[in-house]
Amino acid sequence: MDTTLDVRAAAVAGIFYPRESGELGRTIQAMFADAAGANAWLGPPKALIVPHAGYIYSGPIAASAYAPLSRLRGIIQRVVLLGPAHYVPVSGLALPGAAAFDTPLGRVPVDGEAAERLRPLAAVTTNPEAHAREHSLEVQLPFLQQTLGTFQLVPLAVGRASAEAVAEAIETLWGGLETLIVVSSDLSHYLPYDRAQQLDRRTCASISDLELLASHEQACGATAVNGLLLAARRHRLTPHLMDLRNSGDTAGDHDRVVGYAAFAFVQEGPHDASAHEH
Repeated sequence: MDTTLDVRAAAVAGIFYPRESGELGRTIQAMFADAAGANAWLGPPKALIVPHAGYIYSGPIAASAYAPLSRLRGIIQRVVLLGPAHYVPVSGLALPGAAAFDTPLGRVPVDGEAAERLRPLAAVTTNPEAHAREHSLEVQLPFLQQTLGTFQLVPLAVGRASAEAVAEAIETLWGGLETLIVVSSDLSHYLPYDRAQQLDRRTCASISDLELLASHEQACGATAVNGLLLAARRHRLTPHLMDLRNSGDTAGDHDRVVGYAAFAFVQEGPHDASAHEH
């Protein structure tokens, strides 16, 4: 590999997902196979919301949103990926200052031109430390590599920011079919199973209605989710819930669960910016 590039190394391979490339590819393909047929083709998604836990917990839910992207292989060229910063305090949205991200499936180049378009925005900074250990972005990359093949990445770790600032960054790189927006977020954390189900259903109802989330207790990535919801209003995207489960449904007990949902946002009808500008 070219060692002259500033490359962000995989931090959670072997922890959140398999370290060996063959096993990782087979794991993802098996999840895609299980997800196949669960949802009808809705048309090309402009944006996704997907969870970011260990694959045994949230992988099947994420796969429900990622599997249909195989139809867009060769069409989607850029992925704008936003997720919460778990380990390092971040003011605004942080770029990694890296030229590429490595995973066991290979190297994903960062779209330097797109990153430069974000730099004039007041909320956007460069913070390699915010990305060094961050799993919320990394765990999405093998899914994207498996389904899209080659693409360029714009990774943003989201910290203390307004929904409007996130929406501005998303709008700056909105593009057309060649650009996919992915927001990484889990839902409720460490509630008993029944309480988690109730809260997560309400959260998903809000997202489906393009209503901003009130709290990070609903979703750890609420800031990025809310930015996407603002952009979705302006562009008349329709959210479709692809899967909603929690860790008690996949690989955990029912005493303290984490909620996971996957959404696909699809353009339906002609663009009318005034329809949701209120």
